[in-house]
Amino acid sequence: MTSSRRGLAYGATAYLLWGLFPLFWPLLKPANAVEILAHRIVWSLVVVVVILAVQRRWRWIGAIVRQPRRLALLAAAAVLIGVNWATYIYGVNSGQIVETSLGYFINPLVTVLLGVVVLQERLRAVQWGALAIGAVAVLVLALDYGRVPWIALILAFSFGTYGLIKKVISMDAVQGLTVETAALFVPALAYLLFIGGGTFAHSGAGHMGLLASAGVVTAIPLLFGGGARPPRPGRSGFVP
Repeated sequence: MTSSRRGLAYGATAYLLWGLFPLFWPLLKPANAVEILAHRIVWSLVVVVVILAVQRRWRWIGAIVRQPRRLALLAAAAVLIGVNWATYIYGVNSGQIVETSLGYFINPLVTVLLGVVVLQERLRAVQWGALAIGAVAVLVLALDYGRVPWIALILAFSFGTYGLIKKVISMDAVQGLTVETAALFVPALAYLLFIGGGTFAHSGAGHMGLLASAGVVTAIPLLFGGGARPPRPGRSGFVP
C-alpha cells in the first residue's frame, strides 16, 4: 500500500471513529457534560503518557519548554479544544445531535476561510465552486433549523481555529494532545475533587470504567489521524 493510500485509510478510519462518538457519550450519563469533560481530559492525559512511555518518546518535551511561543499557542489550542469538547458533549447528551452534526458541516467552510484569510492560500475556480455549493447547503440547513444554531457555530469556529493553530505549530498529534491535556489537567482534576468524585465514585464499577475509557476513545482516532501523509513541501495543506 502506498503512503498516500495508507494516509487516506488512516484518515477515513479516524473520521469513522469520530462519527461514532454520539453513540458513546450518552453511555456516560448520569454524569453531566462538565464532569464528562473533566474525565475526558484527565484520562486522555493518562493514555497519551502511557503511549509515550511505551514509545520512549520524551526528548521533545525539553524542546517545547524552551519555546514559549509554541507553548502559548498550545495553551490557546487547549482552551479551544476544551470548549469544543464541552459543547459537543453537551449537544449530544442534551438530544441536539442534528445541530451538533451541523457544526461539522460548517467546520470545513471555516477551515477554508481561515486558510484563505490567515494563511493567504489561493483557491482554484473549481474549489470556489465547491465552497459555494457547501455554503448554500449549510445555509439551507441552518434556515430550516429555525433559529441561530449556536452549538453548531461554537463547534465550527472553535475546531476551525484549533486546526489553524495546530497547522501553524506543526506538531505530532499525540505530543500535541499531551501538552493540551496537561494544560487542562489541573482545573479538570480540581473540579472532580471539588464535586467529591461525582458519579464516578457513586455509580458502580461499570460507570467508572466507561468514564475512564473516555481517554482511550479520545486518543485512538488521533493515532489513525496522525498516520495521514503530511502535505507536500511548499504548501500548507490547510485548504482541501
